[in-house]
Amino acid sequence: MNDPTMPASTLREWIADQLQCSSESIDLSPCGSGRYNQSWFVRAETDDYVVRMAPPDDPSQHLFYEYRMMRREPVIHQAVREKTDVIAPQVIAHQRIVPGLDRDLILMERLKGNPVSESPDLKESQLEEVLRGIGRWLSEVHSIEATSFGYPGYVDSDGIQQGPMPPRTTWIEAFAIMWDRLIDDMERCHGYQPEEAQIMRQLLTQHSEHFEHPVSPCLLHMDVWAENILVDQKGQLSGLIDWDRALWGDPEIEFAVLDYCGISTTSFWEGYGRPDPRTDDSKAQIRRIFYLLYELQKYIFIHLVRHESPRSAESYKRQSFELARKILY
Repeated sequence: MNDPTMPASTLREWIADQLQCSSESIDLSPCGSGRYNQSWFVRAETDDYVVRMAPPDDPSQHLFYEYRMMRREPVIHQAVREKTDVIAPQVIAHQRIVPGLDRDLILMERLKGNPVSESPDLKESQLEEVLRGIGRWLSEVHSIEATSFGYPGYVDSDGIQQGPMPPRTTWIEAFAIMWDRLIDDMERCHGYQPEEAQIMRQLLTQHSEHFEHPVSPCLLHMDVWAENILVDQKGQLSGLIDWDRALWGDPEIEFAVLDYCGISTTSFWEGYGRPDPRTDDSKAQIRRIFYLLYELQKYIFIHLVRHESPRSAESYKRQSFELARKILY
């Protein structure tokens, strides 16, 4: 998704405009992390920032919930910063379709530290303490509730609510839309043949009763992994970044992503403050398979459309159907 032809002068001018400083005083250096947006570290006089540029505004290149998702981010950051002790970056500025770039841009403060993925000297004991801290933070995030389920939207320039899906009053209604639209994405990129897509659609229909459990629309990060967890020079937790995939939903879907990314260790649950609620719950184990599938299937699209790697996409497809077979009737 990177664009080597991006005019750095235009980017500097936009940043200077937001910070009310000279564009000559701005130094840009590429940020190695981030797989979806293009990011740079910004040095402006004596202060440090991060600027992120959204991919081209082409719906065919994005999963249904990714399209224009940067526009949903400022409200999420504000809620997290106001209602929790989580260290999340302050959004300094956000602009839609910046002239000369034809992309959305967001400017944020740069938090101290580096991603866990770039901290090879981190000791095991330090990592476990970091995961304990992530557990505490996510417990706070999950305490933020909305009045409806689904991916958040944003208000366009005409005052009209836009977004990847309509809000829903129950989790099963919201997840059914999410599941169906993800399968639509698999079909349109030819990752699934129509009959394969139908198998996946019927899978949720067959198990929909397992999603009828008491749950509130909690705020979920949905992308907690080593690249989005920051630690300082002492190996201490210093920030949680990349909130653009946030969702109002069942915390169990977040737990499944944490399982997939190796975050939900014993230390995580100690920090979270209560044991894994899915233990010894057969219905929760069925839901977990769906939530893992929701995470896994997206890579079919990503590898076919954005990485142009059919072999990798086929591997993720095979893994998805092997997982689905565990609950096929």
